[in-house]
Amino acid sequence: MKHDIIIVAKLHQPTQEILEKEFTAHRLYEAADRAAFLKELGPKIRAVASGGPGVNAAMMDALPNLKLISHFGVGYDVVDVDAAKKRGIRVTNTPDVLNDCVADTAMALTLNVMRKFPQSEAYLRSGYWETRGGYPLTTSLGGKTMGIVGLGRIGEAIARRAQASGMKIAYHNRNKKDVAYPYYPDPVSLAKACDVLMLVTPGGAETKNLVNAKVLDALGPKGYLVNISRGSVVDQPVLLRYLQEGRIAGAGLDVFAEEPKVPAGFYSLDNAVLFPHVGSATHETRFAMGMVQVDNIRALFAGKPLLTPVV
Repeated sequence: MKHDIIIVAKLHQPTQEILEKEFTAHRLYEAADRAAFLKELGPKIRAVASGGPGVNAAMMDALPNLKLISHFGVGYDVVDVDAAKKRGIRVTNTPDVLNDCVADTAMALTLNVMRKFPQSEAYLRSGYWETRGGYPLTTSLGGKTMGIVGLGRIGEAIARRAQASGMKIAYHNRNKKDVAYPYYPDPVSLAKACDVLMLVTPGGAETKNLVNAKVLDALGPKGYLVNISRGSVVDQPVLLRYLQEGRIAGAGLDVFAEEPKVPAGFYSLDNAVLFPHVGSATHETRFAMGMVQVDNIRALFAGKPLLTPVV
């Protein structure tokens, strides 16, 4: 007999297919009446495959026998972890398997915003190379300092790539690590010391607007901001104003405060490179993430230890 689970949001297709083959999977995202859907299924459900909007306390209360929230993604700020702890519900995520892809994206943003490769391609496609001459000079990565806010596994993967490009590394974490890179006790002091401020910190209430006007002032008109963490980490209206006024040199952004909504002011900026949250968006990485999500649910029902517990 198959175990009942709930799929919160539509998942990567191979992951969805595996879950629907191995379990009796109920699609919350297709429910016309969410409350009625949860009430009907409530007692049956011991595991939820989380994604998209995540799982809040009210949903947990509607599922009295819930034991596991298996979340798709390394970031789990859309899951109310404190509420899960209080109710004895385990939470897992999908770390490590996406480190390289996200680090590649971080370096792509760094290259593109400093070297202006998207703008130079548009220049060529517009016929300007022939009519106006060569594209204006840009900024080298070599010799510059990248300050990483959040030197975890992804941050370390970014650091290796940045060093291969001739960059120096500094960092800020809540706690100092046993690494050779210079440590700075807060984002402001790190921003003052670097040319590129790379954000790799988790989202959530603790880091909301961590990068504010003080940090951007410290980064200054020759400094670049790159964000592949969460849009909530940056005070987005302030960032937009600083980019419009040239108070920082540029920004490479893969994440925004209210995705997929992006303030229209960003679209006209020549000093920003904008990606639609594609940090881990490859077939290979999404499949690997999905298998971690699936394997955690399998482990629950098999009575085995969870692979990637958050709580």
